[in-house]
Amino acid sequence: MLLLISLISFLMIHLAPNSFFAAGGLNPNITPESIEHLKSVYGLDKPLYMQYLLWLKALVYLDFGVSFASGESVLSEIGSRIGITLIINAVSMVFIFWIALRWGVASVLKGGRYEEGIKQLSLISYATPSFYLALLFVLFFGLTLSWFPISGIEGFEPKEGIARYLDIAYHLTLPIAVIIFVGFGSLLLYIRSLTRDILKSDYIFFARARGVGERELKNIYIYPNLKPFVITILGLSFPGLMGGSVLLEQIFSIDGMGMLFYQSALSHDYPVIMGILIIGAFLTLFGNVVADIALLRVDPHYKRAK
Repeated sequence: MLLLISLISFLMIHLAPNSFFAAGGLNPNITPESIEHLKSVYGLDKPLYMQYLLWLKALVYLDFGVSFASGESVLSEIGSRIGITLIINAVSMVFIFWIALRWGVASVLKGGRYEEGIKQLSLISYATPSFYLALLFVLFFGLTLSWFPISGIEGFEPKEGIARYLDIAYHLTLPIAVIIFVGFGSLLLYIRSLTRDILKSDYIFFARARGVGERELKNIYIYPNLKPFVITILGLSFPGLMGGSVLLEQIFSIDGMGMLFYQSALSHDYPVIMGILIIGAFLTLFGNVVADIALLRVDPHYKRAK
């Protein structure tokens, strides 16, 4: 599967119009001879199938090539950007799953106006575009109230120790808040639907007949039965940890993976684009494998089904 993904990605990228070494793209005064020389240096003068085979051979040794734009290795380019993206998305994912689980289960158990309010909030979350909410947060919390910074991950004055980490957390409050708000809606609706199905089960009926309270009902019967579904969603969320958000990182001027992918796509930096795509594909497949292994341990029915 990974090989097929790499082949399709490689072909689609190289079939796109223009290239990094297009005439005038680097320097309006560059000569055609200089362009041909650069293409030969990077192996772009070879047939497409030969370029792919050479790239695949280097990939075996985890060599993703060299960035056309910076001249640095692709791994170092990704390594310098991936940290901040991992932090933003990992923290956001923890809050998204916590909100979806707690509010989704509680809304079904309590019902009435509480459930209707949670349902409407989840629909608003699901329908809100992240870039639009980010702009609203920037205008209201950043410019109008001046509560939070609106760009970058650190202040102009460098800090050290715990003060530096607090400054980073302060700068990342708005982008993380945007990701959480637009992310929990769909998952909350899914958890609500699953919880409703669980509450229709016979064991829930007999548990309630025995006088089991709401807290025991959630901890003993509902959350354990939601665990396989949550694990599956977590496995599919692996690529999101690294992928970043192109629009949000542009709006908040965060130099992460989303920004790197956007800049590489604009400049047709093939090695960087391929590196990001392949790592994302690997994380997707790896997440599925990890989820399957985890499901075998938490759900005996899954093992029999497989």
